[in-house]
Amino acid sequence: QVQLVESGGGLVQAGGSLRLSCVVSGRTSSRYFMGWFRQTPGKERKFVAAINWSGRNIYYTNSEKGRFTISRDNAKNTVYLQMNSLKPEDTAVYYCAAGTDIVGSSLRPDYWGQGTQVTVSS
Repeated sequence: QVQLVESGGGLVQAGGSLRLSCVVSGRTSSRYFMGWFRQTPGKERKFVAAINWSGRNIYYTNSEKGRFTISRDNAKNTVYLQMNSLKPEDTAVYYCAAGTDIVGSSLRPDYWGQGTQVTVSS
């Protein structure tokens, strides 16, 4: 089992920045990709970004590329999502995820965190 705990969400004005963190514990290994998804009410959860163990392979959706940056610190067992130039449409619950497969440039999660709310005001 892998446990994921997110933090760093909150309320920010449009144009601002937030950094989300996800602490990973349990039976982790270098096989796991780590990633972020987001979800708004009534919509399905959507992939945002993923990173492999070494940090060499990174995946983004086109809409977030350039504004969001995923990174990881394996010594701290933590994955980050730096979000800049935030827009009201970025408002969502953001979920950390872990999985062993990338399918169609998107992470296929095996484990989820509990989510952290990000609200961007206009």
